[in-house]
Amino acid sequence: QVQLVESGGGLAQAGDSLRLSCAASGRALDTFAMAWFRQAPGKEREFVAAISWSGNTPYYADSVKDRFTISRDNAKNMLYLQANSLKPEDTALYYCAVAGTRYSLSYYFRENKYNYWGRGIQVTVSS
Repeated sequence: QVQLVESGGGLAQAGDSLRLSCAASGRALDTFAMAWFRQAPGKEREFVAAISWSGNTPYYADSVKDRFTISRDNAKNMLYLQANSLKPEDTALYYCAVAGTRYSLSYYFRENKYNYWGRGIQVTVSS
């Protein structure tokens, strides 16, 4: 069983930066894609970014492209999201997730690709 714990969220002002971290335990994840999703109040959960098992291939939602950077450290079983130039519309509960199939990046933007989820960390951006 995989446990995921997010950290690094909090309050920020527009234009600020935050670095989210996701600590994984229970299994080595260096053969699984990982991702960040977010859910704003009153909205459905949406894809933010995904990264291949090696860390070489990232994908981003258009809304965060050129502002957010996803990365991972397989030696530490960690996933990161560097969020720069934050906007009020980035306010949401951010979740990290692990894919259910090894060596697969297909449909990386779909929630049902991911079998393991953290509980989420709140990011609130004021204008």
